Amino acid sequence: MEVDLAVGSGQAFMARLLLLIFCMWAPVLGRVQNASVSSSSANVVNIGALFTFNSFIGRAAKPAILAAVEDVNSDSTILEGRKLEVIFQDTNCSGFIGTVEALQLMEDNVVAVIGPQSSGIAHVMSHVINEFHIPLLSFGATDPTLSALQYPYFLRTTQSDFFQMHAIAALVDFFEWREVIAIFVDDEYGRNGISALGDALAAKRAKISYKAAFTPEATRNDINDLMVGVNLMESRVFVVHVNPDTGLSIFSVAKVLGMMKDGYVWIATDWLATDLDSSDTVDPDRMNQLQGVIALRQHIPDSDLKKSFTSRWDKLKNKGISSMNSYAFYAYDSVLLAAHALDVFFKEGGNISFSSDPKLHDTNGSKLHFSTLHAFDGGHQLLQTLIGMNITGLSGQLQFDSEKNRIHPAYEILNIGGTGVRRIGYWSNYSGLSVISPETLYKSPQKANSSNHLYSVIWPGEITARPRGWVFPNNGKPLRIGVPNRVSFEEFVAKDKGPLGVRGYCIDVFEAALSLLPYPVPHTYMLYGKGSKNPDYNDFVYQVVEDKFDAAVGDIAIVTNRTRIVDFTQPFMESGLVIVAPMKETKSSAWAFLKPFTVQMWAVTGVFFLFVGAVVWILEHRINPEFRGPPSQQLVTIFWFSFSTMFFSHRENTVSTLGRLVLIIWLFVVLIINSSYTASLTSILTVQQLTSRIEGIDSLISSNEKIGVQDGSFAWNYLIEELNIPVSRLVHLRDKEKYAEALKLGPKDGGVAAIVDELPYMQLFLAKTDCIFGIVGQEFTKSGWGFAFQRDSPLAVDLSTAILQLSENGELQRIHDKWLSTHECVSQINQVDENRLSLSSFWGLFLISGIACFVALTVFFCRALFQYRRYSPEEGKADEDEIEIPTRPSRPSCLDFIDKREADLK
Repeated sequence: MEVDLAVGSGQAFMARLLLLIFCMWAPVLGRVQNASVSSSSANVVNIGALFTFNSFIGRAAKPAILAAVEDVNSDSTILEGRKLEVIFQDTNCSGFIGTVEALQLMEDNVVAVIGPQSSGIAHVMSHVINEFHIPLLSFGATDPTLSALQYPYFLRTTQSDFFQMHAIAALVDFFEWREVIAIFVDDEYGRNGISALGDALAAKRAKISYKAAFTPEATRNDINDLMVGVNLMESRVFVVHVNPDTGLSIFSVAKVLGMMKDGYVWIATDWLATDLDSSDTVDPDRMNQLQGVIALRQHIPDSDLKKSFTSRWDKLKNKGISSMNSYAFYAYDSVLLAAHALDVFFKEGGNISFSSDPKLHDTNGSKLHFSTLHAFDGGHQLLQTLIGMNITGLSGQLQFDSEKNRIHPAYEILNIGGTGVRRIGYWSNYSGLSVISPETLYKSPQKANSSNHLYSVIWPGEITARPRGWVFPNNGKPLRIGVPNRVSFEEFVAKDKGPLGVRGYCIDVFEAALSLLPYPVPHTYMLYGKGSKNPDYNDFVYQVVEDKFDAAVGDIAIVTNRTRIVDFTQPFMESGLVIVAPMKETKSSAWAFLKPFTVQMWAVTGVFFLFVGAVVWILEHRINPEFRGPPSQQLVTIFWFSFSTMFFSHRENTVSTLGRLVLIIWLFVVLIINSSYTASLTSILTVQQLTSRIEGIDSLISSNEKIGVQDGSFAWNYLIEELNIPVSRLVHLRDKEKYAEALKLGPKDGGVAAIVDELPYMQLFLAKTDCIFGIVGQEFTKSGWGFAFQRDSPLAVDLSTAILQLSENGELQRIHDKWLSTHECVSQINQVDENRLSLSSFWGLFLISGIACFVALTVFFCRALFQYRRYSPEEGKADEDEIEIPTRPSRPSCLDFIDKREADLK
């Protein structure tokens, strides 16, 4: 609804404005009799030129337009004998006069209009040209909103500020700033450009912290008042988006106010480069005001056409113009584009004719003479031709994308120093920031990935180090630091009667980190909470979001829902949720000797004893008499040999090479297993063991018993939302005394079965409980404590670096020992299961032994098979009294062959 009302009011305003203009212009129109509806001459094509002559842009544009018309008319291949004529109109920096002059051009039957340079006048004119179907080719109106569908006949031959603002956002991101202050002229050009800058910065996770606008008619005193106000703010990065004719007054005032010294950053849009390029001589006083400023300039590729035009400039310029700027190239190309489009228009059968607009007609008694205004019949066809053109001009390739913006937008990044400017890089929408020219990167795309950098910058104050980009506001207000008003575990943070008003481990860490910063941080501590119980830490952090505090300092856990709304520093304390439960001492049982190994480990070990014994028997059976005999004896031998290796007491000798290989590897495995078993059993039998019926988070969830949680802790929400534990099972506990009382009572007498809290609290609690309570299971969350700041606060980054320095130089540990030195319980809590040895610790040894057995068996059976194939039993002899009949002995089976002694086969 708001959009519709805004559009409607804008259309009503334009209607009233045009009506007023027509009323004032009626006498002029009334004298025009029998206005022709066709071109006055078939050999002359009229185009209009509408801009402010006496301006930096206008003084460069006019001779460039005249040069372009001269070149077009001297080229017989363009327009085929037709002559291009340009009709100039001076808008004199006025939207009202610009509209009147635009209507005058409509009377002259122009087919296209070159200009204007002003975005504000372009907005007004676009409504006129829409009505009369006259394409408007602007070489200077950079307002991004002019590309809207509302202005179909507006075509920009220069670059849109949409791209320039993305270039500035890339600079801000490159130098790692997060906030800027925008100083701009309050008109369509300034407002809409800064709006585009805000969108571009948001995409880089930066923002405009303040928009400092001034009117186009602002005096030096107005600008001075504005600059005094912005100098009191936090950001020191200023983006100046003003007109070239009045923009230098910003820097003149800034110089007087001391805002051009070190620590300040000034980024000027292309208006400043236009001003500097338009001056042939260097004014030392003016350059002194601009030292260290970064400026953008529309990039125009070097070419033979550009060099040729530059050499002609001295002959083209009027008196009073010392040098040209980039807009001269765009003005020239606007005429060139119109001429080539008209040439295509005529070749496609188009002709110049005008007709009355049915929406503009005279009413009874009207003196406005609307009927004298005519629309260009071929306007739509010419517009489509212009949009589809692809030619090369002085400013490079003239081609438009789907949004009617020129393709390949690019800017030069300039650094002003001494008496001149230095180019430190480029920006293009293709490759971003680079020290390589965009046209080179278009030809070599592989260079674009490694070119995101700039040459060094000399900043205001003649420093080369990157400015921080912000300071604490110079308005007498210290940083507001929120501190939780705790009633338990006051070693971490608590109210105090000292100068600071607070004390504790977290306060000392924060103060130590601040002392490492290269700048002072005025701050004051403000308690949060009533003091009767610990405050809710989620609500505490939210006070930072609502700007009640600038930062929150204390034992604040870094959890997901908090990181979405504030920025945390580097953690200064590791944390995580643990379970504390009552402990009882365990006594040794008759089966304690089984505890060193898990069931799986016992089973695999037993299987391998038998397996290795069987393998050695197979390898030794054919050649070693100790492994032969009746089946029952051989079975006993296998079992005896297998388990006697556990104590290295086997009496059978191995004689085969393969058997010895398998045995020596297995004895090494047995040695490792024996040693590990002995060490584990010793630990279990000699160290006091404490156990709890709560074994960890899983057993706690599965039970229906009460669970204690500290007041204000995030654990309350975590247990409910993440672990789905009913609220009815949770109990708020105020302090360490309530912890001990609730655990001693137990769930049956109104207490709790266990307490879930963060590890630092629990370590402090357990240090004074004589091991009657203990941590069971493992930490089931991993997090840390940090200081919370408002989103995108640069102080959070600097403090993170300071905390890392504290950790590296040992100061963080010293502070920890001062406040939190504890005497840990010497008993081993719930360590029985951890001392048990599992298969995961020995599978490598079993794998090696198994591979050795497999290889040995493979070699053995291959050798036996080879012998079996070569084996030929001897023929038996018949009795002498019997008739001799030759008999062939039968071949033994494979198993019988392997069972034979090897000596019997030879």
